[in-house]
Amino acid sequence: MSDLFEGLKQKISARDLRIVFPEGLDERIVRAASRLAEEKLITPILIGNIEKVQAKAAEAGVSLESAEIYDPASYAGMDELVAAFVERRKGKATEEDARKILLDENYFGTMLVYVNKAHGLVSGAAHSTADTVRPALQIIKTKAGVKKTSGVFIMVREDEKYVFADCAINIAPDSNDLAEIAIESAKTAEMFDIEPRIAMLSFSTKGSAKSEETERVVAAVAEAKRRDASLVLDGEFQFDAAFVPSVAKSKAPDSPLQGDANVFIFPSLEAGNIGYKIAQRLGGFEAVGPILQGLNAPVNDLSRGCNEEDVYKLALITAAQGL
Repeated sequence: MSDLFEGLKQKISARDLRIVFPEGLDERIVRAASRLAEEKLITPILIGNIEKVQAKAAEAGVSLESAEIYDPASYAGMDELVAAFVERRKGKATEEDARKILLDENYFGTMLVYVNKAHGLVSGAAHSTADTVRPALQIIKTKAGVKKTSGVFIMVREDEKYVFADCAINIAPDSNDLAEIAIESAKTAEMFDIEPRIAMLSFSTKGSAKSEETERVVAAVAEAKRRDASLVLDGEFQFDAAFVPSVAKSKAPDSPLQGDANVFIFPSLEAGNIGYKIAQRLGGFEAVGPILQGLNAPVNDLSRGCNEEDVYKLALITAAQGL
């Protein structure tokens, strides 16, 4: 396992962090949860029928002795969750509505995080992104001062680490959204011991082209600097001017980045999704994520094509976000 994850394990060990896995009947989840519990990294909380979850563990040949299993249909604290849900969704859900909704594993798990019975949630192995993220947006919501959640990938190759955003959530972010994504991505970078040097990407470098699209990125640069003057951030940049020192010397000689950016903010979801997949498939980078940022508590979304190792790693990240 890379140094990135060894560092996360050191951060979260002995911190008594509790992570919810709504998909407790999925073998990949069960195996990863067993491993996390046996290594004493977190306390996994698996959601599902208790007998069926235990049977799934036996079938997989693993132990859930150090994990917890909650069944929404018989959970002793359901009245507390229902009351908290009705209050949180004031005017949008009755008590009867809440009792039905909280039988859904993702809503139930998200409420456990909301009432501080868990530090974070990992789902998506058998659910869509919408099914995972919607309860978080309705219940946990975004942090004060943050209007939208966003998704980053940590791109890892040997000792190289870079942050790519937004590659998961916002289709066409405006200048304020891009500024917010940059600021939140800097915080995520620091969690992985990456000292953020942020490049706002475009098809133009420092006015080499003029369009509505480039002006949106230029405005985002100004807004991000206004919100946090301490950021090492610049743009608008073509990727080579942000990443290659010799190109930066020619195209942007006065930039504080000097071709040494490590956090890359793409101008759209289309660009970000294409960019990370090129780095992954052509460049041989491991794409860790997507990691959701900007929420009041960590919720992360697995790919439905994930394996046990993906679940394990995303749980480590989620736990670190919960510190």
